[in-house]
Amino acid sequence: MATYVYAITAADHPLRLEGLAGVGDPPSELRTVKTPELGAVVSDTPPGLRAKRRDLVAHQGVLERLMADGAVLPMRFGLVGPDDGQVQDALEREKEKYTARLAEIDGCLEYNLKVSRDEEGMLREILRDSTEARELSEYTRRNPGAQDRMMALGEIVAREVQARQEALGRDIAAVFSPLAERTSEAEPTAKHFLNASYLVKRDEAAAFSQAVHEEAERRGDEYEFRLNGPLPPYSFA
Repeated sequence: MATYVYAITAADHPLRLEGLAGVGDPPSELRTVKTPELGAVVSDTPPGLRAKRRDLVAHQGVLERLMADGAVLPMRFGLVGPDDGQVQDALEREKEKYTARLAEIDGCLEYNLKVSRDEEGMLREILRDSTEARELSEYTRRNPGAQDRMMALGEIVAREVQARQEALGRDIAAVFSPLAERTSEAEPTAKHFLNASYLVKRDEAAAFSQAVHEEAERRGDEYEFRLNGPLPPYSFA
């Protein structure tokens, strides 16, 4: 039967799995696969596995228990190996890479920050700063049938929004990068111009959260800061 993989740890991790169960219905039994340097927490892969809430919660619960006792390389939901032997072979084959990653994230937590800005506020700013956009806006209000001018205005606004969001993303990310061990920036979402993950020392997590709060206060009500964490360090595994 295929082997479902939850996480990779150092071989000396306590691996306290008592009272935990894995994915599936009924829940699968957890076990470990080890080499002299590394360990993997695994279970049998249930047939027809899907990302149901029950299984996502089970997967997350295993990671949270392991994270409480030491460094963990979390595997994303649904990672499956052919069997325990193949998992063990992978641990041995990639031991240097996995050992280095575990050392990097030891004592750290991941926080994900998403930032958005009110569209009306940005539009007001563009019209204030761009003479061309302001004149086109005034013209199209007086001449609602001027489709060519409306399209030109839309193109200017779109370019300005993208440029300003990119600049804002760089500025805000730069505030927090010095407070983290590592930073991983993902593609912006449809709503959020900044989507960044930060690897933060466990004993500096409160200071990091406070810095995010202070930056949100400084930016004002037009901005929304969403800080999620602590999370398993998926972005740095």
